[in-house]
Amino acid sequence: MTPDTGQRRLPIGIQTFRTLREDGCHYVDKTGFALDLIREGTHYFLSRPRRFGKSLFVDTLKELFEGSQELFEGLEAFDRWDWSVRYPVVRLEFGRGDYAEPGHLQVNLMAQLDSVDRLTGLRSACDSGPERLARLLEILHTRSGQRVVVLVDEYDKPILDALHKPDIAKANRDYLRGLYSVVKSCDAHIRFCLLTGVSRFSKVSLFSGLNNLRDITLNPKYSSICGYAESDLDAVFAPELEGLDRDRIRDWYNGYSWGGAEKVYNPFDVLLLLSDREFKPWWYETGTPTFLIERLAEEAVPWHILDGLLASEQLLSAFDVGRIAPEALLFQTGYLTVVAREDLGDGVSYRLGFPNREVRQSLNRSLLDDLLGTGWKRDRERNRLMQALKAGDLAGVKEVLRALLAGIPHQWHGRNPMAEYEGFYASVLYGHFSATGAEVRAEESGSAGRADLCVRAFGRVYIFEFKMRGRGGTAAAMAQLKDRGYADRYRALGEPTHLVAVEFSPETRNLTHFETETI
Repeated sequence: MTPDTGQRRLPIGIQTFRTLREDGCHYVDKTGFALDLIREGTHYFLSRPRRFGKSLFVDTLKELFEGSQELFEGLEAFDRWDWSVRYPVVRLEFGRGDYAEPGHLQVNLMAQLDSVDRLTGLRSACDSGPERLARLLEILHTRSGQRVVVLVDEYDKPILDALHKPDIAKANRDYLRGLYSVVKSCDAHIRFCLLTGVSRFSKVSLFSGLNNLRDITLNPKYSSICGYAESDLDAVFAPELEGLDRDRIRDWYNGYSWGGAEKVYNPFDVLLLLSDREFKPWWYETGTPTFLIERLAEEAVPWHILDGLLASEQLLSAFDVGRIAPEALLFQTGYLTVVAREDLGDGVSYRLGFPNREVRQSLNRSLLDDLLGTGWKRDRERNRLMQALKAGDLAGVKEVLRALLAGIPHQWHGRNPMAEYEGFYASVLYGHFSATGAEVRAEESGSAGRADLCVRAFGRVYIFEFKMRGRGGTAAAMAQLKDRGYADRYRALGEPTHLVAVEFSPETRNLTHFETETI
């Protein structure tokens, strides 16, 4: 290994544990989680969003079971693992390739099994991939005297790649179902098994033959099995953090949780920030799928209710070809995260929300761009809104919002029934405010009710109440703002607070009245 000179590299893009350790990179020790998994069971499934360190964790397990003791010096596993025993490992990776092409999955799997044959000196040739894998596990067990470790990385990519081609996606799903059922039928030959991916396809659709698989995705004990905790930044990256505002780092990138008490950062965001010293949506820009934005538009999902959704674990697992709930899609792809666990008497439910500023701001910008188009005009209006919010210029806020609503294509209203309701305007305005990076809360609870929209930006608070024409107008909206004391919590903080009553017209599809009061 490379001698420790006190200076370590940032492991940007490195998913190989050996390379990371031999090249003297910063490493957040996850080997304790590996030992816990091995001690507690044998067959596991873990879902995390892209670029969260799943592949590195899988590779760490590979090196651990293969007995690469020199790589673990100084880590938790070093003194707790029996290095005298080495296990054969079969690792399958589906991260490479275009699985939207018919037959590519089968070719890819056979090529991976060919590689295992070459590395082990075996010949496990059979007519099908599942049969060949089963034969390989049996031979490796017999030859080594140790049961085999099976690691499958990005198990779901062959399905996700082909979601826009349902017939191919279903064919890939059915083929994988047969492949993964081998893990159950060959249980006598398997010491440990872990499958990782982005999505949690329902057990009925994909894992019906693997009912002994333990899903640890929402297990609070393993909430930080991937990602960086706040303590990791202090312990591992302290030298790199000098000169950076920690509160701003938390605001931009912290906040992911899968039911545990500790929130984590996406590693990709942290590493790129430390490298380039610039706050940007690093993770978001690496590949937000177009189909996600299109799906939210097709489903007419109100944007303003995304931050605060309540979902059951069953719903969050309801993921299959042609049957993907928007809540499950957003959660599994990392755009929503667990804010709180709630027991309502019929089982645990999960309160979801945006993890941080990066995701909240970037996703809402993408949704607005899909609705209104992209270009310099969008950026200009966004900047105008930020300037008006900063100055407390309520007339300026009104004009920007009027221009925003006027820019929505006429044909969009015709295909979206939400356009006739307050929720539509709340969604669009929520998206526009969120796209500026402001802190935005929809239907924020107070002692006497819920405010339609609360915006905190530049040391000011803006509380909105919306009415459609004919339902009381701005007079009723302003009276509601005052009578229900929506501003009380902010007034106690000493922040300038603006009450904003807005009336919309379903005919003009724009605001007609805009009444304000500063308290």
